[in-house]
Amino acid sequence: MQYNILIVEDDSDINSLLSKILNAADYKTNQAFSGTEAKLLLEKELPDLILLDLMLPGISGKELLYEIREEMHADIPVLILSAKSSLNDKVELLRTGADDYITKPFEPEEVIARIQAALRRSGKKSSFHGLLTYKEIKLYPESRKVTVRETELLLTTHEYDILYLLMQSPEKVYSRESLYELVWKGGYYGENNTVNVHVSNLRKKLKEIDPTEEYIQTVYGIGFKLQ
Repeated sequence: MQYNILIVEDDSDINSLLSKILNAADYKTNQAFSGTEAKLLLEKELPDLILLDLMLPGISGKELLYEIREEMHADIPVLILSAKSSLNDKVELLRTGADDYITKPFEPEEVIARIQAALRRSGKKSSFHGLLTYKEIKLYPESRKVTVRETELLLTTHEYDILYLLMQSPEKVYSRESLYELVWKGGYYGENNTVNVHVSNLRKKLKEIDPTEEYIQTVYGIGFKLQ
């Protein structure tokens, strides 16, 4: 099944970029460039998820979010796109009915990961189901199964999510902050050792099955990537 995502963003370049990112990840997209246009589209058909900018001509993103929740009574996931990054802004929008918050500028991998997480929480499976491979690792997103040299690797939910992110973009260095925010869906305050512990446990499990290979590299002062 191919899920349909409505992109509501008045900046045509950003809107087109998001559409390109989502189409490449096998999502179908509709585009709206104002709150008024988005409302008209929503009255015709509800998508599976909405990416919603706040600063829109006509009806603002915040007003549209209110209408989606209070007037349309729609419980589809809504992810806010905004340059505002303060904790108060995020908390207010989450209380208003947003499911998640993506701060501009954003990385394509973060957008896809947050969409997949929101669809999972809403009871929908991600449309991306292709096998991911790296060296001797095979990861099956649809079943959340991982094998190393054909032996199943038993991972916790967070260990799997970390490995999944790394395997989606093998050349990308993920900071501890970005891994924490994407996997645990919360703010990272620097002193939290959670990411390091989970990466260490993941390394140990990989090493137990394949002691001849190194899979995860620590990039000093930044974070982690596949090696």
